Parts: sequence; structure tokens; C-alpha cells
Amino acid sequence: MQSAATGPRTPSWRVTSCVSRTGRASRKRGRCWRPEVEHAFLLLLEAASVVSLVYFLALNSFYALLLVLSVPQILKHWELFKDEELSGYLRAERLPPISVLVPAYNMGASILDSVECLLGLDYPRHEVVVVDDGSTDDTMAKLHKVYDLYEDAPTFEGPLKTQPVLGQYRSRTHPNLRVIQKANGGKSDALNAALCSARYELVLCVDADTLVEKDALLRLARTFLIDSSVAAAGATIRVANGCKLEGQRVVEARVPKTFLAGMQVPEYLRAFLFGRLGWNALGGNLIVSGAFGLFRKAHLLAIGGYNVHSVGEDLDLVVRLHRYLREKGIDYSVPFIPDPIAWTIVPDDPGTLGRQRERWHRGLIVTLIKNLRLLCNPRYGKVGMIITPFFVFGEMLAPLVEFFGIVLTLIGLYVGVVNVEFALLFLAACWGYGTLLTLAAVVMEEVTFRYYPRFGDFLRLVGFALLEPLGYRQATVVWRARAFFKALVGSTSWGAMRRRAFTTAAEGAR
Repeated sequence: MQSAATGPRTPSWRVTSCVSRTGRASRKRGRCWRPEVEHAFLLLLEAASVVSLVYFLALNSFYALLLVLSVPQILKHWELFKDEELSGYLRAERLPPISVLVPAYNMGASILDSVECLLGLDYPRHEVVVVDDGSTDDTMAKLHKVYDLYEDAPTFEGPLKTQPVLGQYRSRTHPNLRVIQKANGGKSDALNAALCSARYELVLCVDADTLVEKDALLRLARTFLIDSSVAAAGATIRVANGCKLEGQRVVEARVPKTFLAGMQVPEYLRAFLFGRLGWNALGGNLIVSGAFGLFRKAHLLAIGGYNVHSVGEDLDLVVRLHRYLREKGIDYSVPFIPDPIAWTIVPDDPGTLGRQRERWHRGLIVTLIKNLRLLCNPRYGKVGMIITPFFVFGEMLAPLVEFFGIVLTLIGLYVGVVNVEFALLFLAACWGYGTLLTLAAVVMEEVTFRYYPRFGDFLRLVGFALLEPLGYRQATVVWRARAFFKALVGSTSWGAMRRRAFTTAAEGAR
């Protein structure tokens, strides 16, 4: 029992009282402030530290909820993944034809692999529309040579304006391949040109540095065949770096041995495997990856296609799609389907990766600010009341809260407002909790789809997940925090992106 003289003890994890530490703080700084100013400063510092702690406990607890919600769905799709009757869909008369849209700018290193992969998809009726967006490398020359292109009459119709089209071509060797050459206008402008030229009512948007698994289009289209209310659907993107390739296909998934590429594998698993899958139970997804997403063409034309002024064109498109369908009172869904797989080359140098993450977050900031009418607006249902608030407070603001939370905690330690136990608790809530969720995603991958069957790859996944808080996470926080300044000055630049061939990215796996 504690004596009356000592009184009750303050729990060791709590923020130390700013009043009792005032003298100590002044001595550490070597000078004295006016007592009321110092008291207010320390009180503010204490409050900010507590708010940061509560923020990350709440944020990671919501991620844990998404994990729990994703479990029944991943088990359901796991059964579909093993569906031996999938080939029967190839003979389904109602299977909708699909236009595959591929924007390409200076993609000479990977364009032939991507196009060959898309032409070889297991799907009864699909066309591939490649748009060369004013490339200055050999992208167009390679397409001309390999696919024996000849000039075709333009078929552009529709309300979307694009930069001038310089020519439209067909392939003599592959009748379902068309290539559009146009003046440079950016990825969104290229997609709008492809959208205007697309012949079919379902359009698949694919990046030119993406390899799509042979049955992925069939698995994704099955969703539209089963449910006519589906307006758009996203699928899983996995990291191609380090994988074994044969004939434009990933035949063996491997975890890269290089640090930056390897760090992104558990990151992608966390984002797609339970992050986006969990949103299916909460009203659908706000993001359909621009690297691999299937849409109803009529809806995209109704909202004016892609926004050519956006650096986050995929998020911007889906947010406007939600708004349009809600305002029109149309019954719809935007699910994430985990079993269709596409593989992408991720950046493996700090400069390219930093520019990519800064651009992604800048697109998130600008899109959410432009669509603040959705925030906590019951007119938009779960999109307004659950999804948008989370993306504003949980995704958009997270790098700022984490950056300043760390800085303020360090200052608090120095001046004596925060004790070591509280600082460790903050790190556990911010980084430790997140690491546990990443490990959970790795385990879910291992017990379900199990794309990485080698035990060495599993150990590397666990190792990268444990290493994430030791430098990599802090770098991503800085990159994303930098996006606020770029968004403030109105930057729409993508920055230089280093392109790599799939064969080069796959080196080092064996």
C-alpha cells in the first residue's frame, strides 16, 4: 500500500505532468521563459503527444477491422481461385467482350512484353488498344516492326476531347490489336483517346509496364457477368521484380533480394490483400488501381472520362464515379476481386520510388480536397459517411500526424514533458501495431493463395515486414509529407520515372 506521504504514483506510461516538469524544462534549455508562456507551451506539447498516440491507435485499429472483415471474403475468393470450372466461362455466350486500353509513353523497354501478354489472355473476345502518347523513344518503332502495323481509318467518336491524333494503325498479324499515335497529353489524355476508340462496353485499363495473368481477365469479367450492378472492379497488383518469367508470364513468384523492391512486396500484400478487400464489406472501394481495373464504358463517358489535370487519375476517376452514381440514384457496386492477378515492375531506386509515392499522395490530397462535399454527407451513403472520412483523416493526414508526432515526442523527451515509457508506447502504436498488421497479411497470403511457396521467400517476406519501421517507413512519410507542399503550389508534374524491362527486373531471383 502506498503511504500518504508519497501519494498515488503516476503510471509509468503516461505523459509526465507539464507543471511538475516546468523547472526541469527551463534548466534544460538554459534559460527561463515567462512561467505562463512556458506552462502553455508544455501543456500544448503534452496534448499534441497524446493526440498523436490516440490517432495511431485508432488508425491501426481500423486497419485491424479491415483485416477481420477481409477474412470471410478472402476465403470465399480462395474457393473461386481454385475453381476448376473456370474454363467453362470461356464458352459462356453471355460473356461480355472487352476493350483493353494501354496508355504508353516512352515504354520501349517493356511495351512488347505487355502487348504480347495481353494478346494472349484466355478470353474469347477482346481487343487491345495501345495509345502511344507522343513517345520520344522507340516505343512506336518496336510496335510497327513486331506487329506489322498498317494505317487504318480513325474511328473516334464521343464527347471526350484529346490532344491531336496523328494516326491509327492495325496489326496484320493480330486483328484484335489497334495502335493510336497522338501528340503528348499525359496518361489521362491517352486513356481518353483509347476510351473514345474502344468498341466494347467493358473497358480494362492497364499500365504498359504490367503483366496480366492468363486467366485474370476471365476472373475479373466473371464479376460483371454474375452481378449486373457492378460499375467497376479492381484486382490484385503484385510485384514482378525478382520473379521468374517465361514467355511474358510469371511462372514462379519470388521475393526480390534487393532492399527497396523487397520492402514493397509485403506493402502491396497489406494494401491489396486485406486493405481493399476489407472495404467490400463497408460500401466498396474508393480506389481501383490504374494498373489493372475494369469499368463500364458508359459510366466513364457520362462523367467526362479521365481528368487530364489530375496526377492521381485512377482515384479521381473512381471518386467522380461514386458521386455520379449516387447523385443519379443508380444501384451499383465497386468491389475488389483478389484472385485476378497482374504483375508490375516497382521502382528499386530511392529517387524514382520517392517521386512515385509523392505523386500518389499528391493525387490523393487534390482529389479529396476537390470532393469535400462527400465528407460526412449522408446523401452519399457509406461513401460519404465511412469511406471518405477515413481517407481524409486516416490516409491523407497520416504522414503529417506521424511526422509531427515523432518530432513532438522527441522534443517532449528533451524538455521532460514526455517520459521514455510514453515514447515507447507511441512507437508501438505507430510502428509496432502496423508491423503486426503487415505480418498478418503475409500469413494470410501464405495460408490462402500462397504465391510464394519457397520457405526462403516466406522468411524474406517476414524479414522485410520487420525491417519496414527501421528507415523505409520514415522515408515514405517524408515523401508523402512533401506532397502537401507540391499540392499547395499546384504542381502537376509526374517527375522522371526510370523504366525497366521485365527481364531486367526479374534478374537476381534465381
